[in-house]
Parts: sequence; C-alpha cells; structure tokens
Amino acid sequence: MALYALGDLHLSLNSNKSMEIFGDGWQDYVSRLKEAFSALRPEDVTVLCGDLSWGMSLEESLEDFRFIDALPGKKYLLKGNHDYWWNTAAKMERFFREHELTTMEILHNNCKFYGELALCGTRGWFYELDNQGTHDEKVLLREIGRLETSLKAAGEHEKLVFLHYPPLYQGYRCPEILRLLKEYGVKLCCYGHLHGASHRRAIEGMWDGTEFSLVSADYLKFVPKKICE
Repeated sequence: MALYALGDLHLSLNSNKSMEIFGDGWQDYVSRLKEAFSALRPEDVTVLCGDLSWGMSLEESLEDFRFIDALPGKKYLLKGNHDYWWNTAAKMERFFREHELTTMEILHNNCKFYGELALCGTRGWFYELDNQGTHDEKVLLREIGRLETSLKAAGEHEKLVFLHYPPLYQGYRCPEILRLLKEYGVKLCCYGHLHGASHRRAIEGMWDGTEFSLVSADYLKFVPKKICE
C-alpha cells in the first residue's frame, strides 16, 4: 500500500480540449497516464490535485471520470481552477454512485485518512503575478476557511496538505495559507497548477518547517509522485 499525488490531468475525452496543442511535453498524455498508473496496486491511494477534466458539467465529464475510476487504487479529488464541473459534495457523490464510479471520493471541507496520516486540502487561492488587480479577497478567505476546516478535522494526526494553487512561488507568498501550514505543523504540502515555463518558478523542498512539492502531471512526466508506503 502506498500514497501518491498528481495534479492537472486535464482530461478531455468527451470534449475538444486536448492538451497536446501545448507541445511535445503533452503528447500522448492520456496513454502515458494510463501506463504510469498501471504500476499502482488496488490498495494504493492517489490524491489528485485539481484540474482533472475540461468538462463543463458532471455529465460532460463522465468519460473522464470513468477513465480516472478505472485507474488502479482509490482516488481523492481536489478542485482546480478549471474544474467547471465541480458541484456540491452531495451532488458529486450522488453522481458517482449513479454511474458506479466507486474509486473516487471528494476532498473538500473534510479530511481523509491514510493510516495515521491525515490528508487535508482545498483548491487554495493565488495572486497571479500579472493579475493582482482582480484578486477576490472573499474567495481567498473562503479557501482559508476550507483549509482550516480540513486541518481541524484531522485532530492530532500528522497532517499532509494538498492544494491546487501553490501557496509559495518564486517571488510570491500567500501568507494566510502559509500561516495555517505552520500553525498546524503540516509536514508536506503538494500543489499543482504550474505548467511549462512556470515549472522553473516553483519552489520545492523545505520552507519554514514544511516540505513543498510540485505535482503537476506534465512536471512529473505523468507519473504519480510516491509520498510514502
């Protein structure tokens, strides 16, 4: 049994938004994902850190969900900024049940457990460096509240945090989220969102007591990152 993380699958099996238009790094990415996941076992767990499907609704994303569901192991799903299909937890869980998608659960306003480890997370929020003027403080405050709800649900367990947006970026910090990571003694924070040339601006490794790791699919060559056994 092992724990993995991967973000930004950007599946479009029922829509015309293949990421292959973004260059060689995305060529055959669906088959590469399938091949990489073939090394996982049914008892393994993968946290998927947002931007999973380009579908505009649950129904439009169904083929992408079926692809994810068929991959080995259990999957915990986070919301990304392009997950337009995202709905209430109750509606998503009902949709999964109705379509017999049995290996996926939502990580949102809650936490999941992997042995003694608490898996916490939310989408997060991010001041895009070229778009600071349109930042919505209400969204940031809501995401901070969701992350703290998740961390509180973990109790005294060791906490790992999974986000879509990076809370730490070359030349940028999100102090509100970083404060929570420090306050709750988070050991590891995995995040996605960054692609292509943005990879070089990611910050990885230890920072103020938390280890940071970029898990965007194209950064990892579509191979889930093993967190622990």
